[in-house]
Amino acid sequence: QLVESGGGTVKAGNSLTLSCAAYGRSLSRVAVGWFRQVDGRSRESVGAINWSGGGTTVADSVKGRFTISKDNARKTVHLQLNNLMPDDTAVYYCAAKQVYDDYYIPVQTYEYDYWGQGTQVTVSS
Repeated sequence: QLVESGGGTVKAGNSLTLSCAAYGRSLSRVAVGWFRQVDGRSRESVGAINWSGGGTTVADSVKGRFTISKDNARKTVHLQLNNLMPDDTAVYYCAAKQVYDDYYIPVQTYEYDYWGQGTQVTVSS
């Protein structure tokens, strides 16, 4: 089970840290991705991490503002959102997928098998 937390309402320019906690499963050989979705639009990738290898990737649209990290002890993946803009307003989801090496980092929604319930991020101007 994946549980997101940390969403909220902030003004533009501020920061938030989203967390994705994994319950009841190991994250060994797992990739965890972050996605976001606005009503009426398709879900888009924000970034992802290969848990075992530690490699990360973020979408070009958020590069330089968003970063992904992990907390091994808490089995949690964090998405740090800095310098937020109104266009970042969306429901943010984390998802997990079994991978077979320490390097592969999937970024497409169809590649992921397990999804959290989402957390709302609202950025006001």
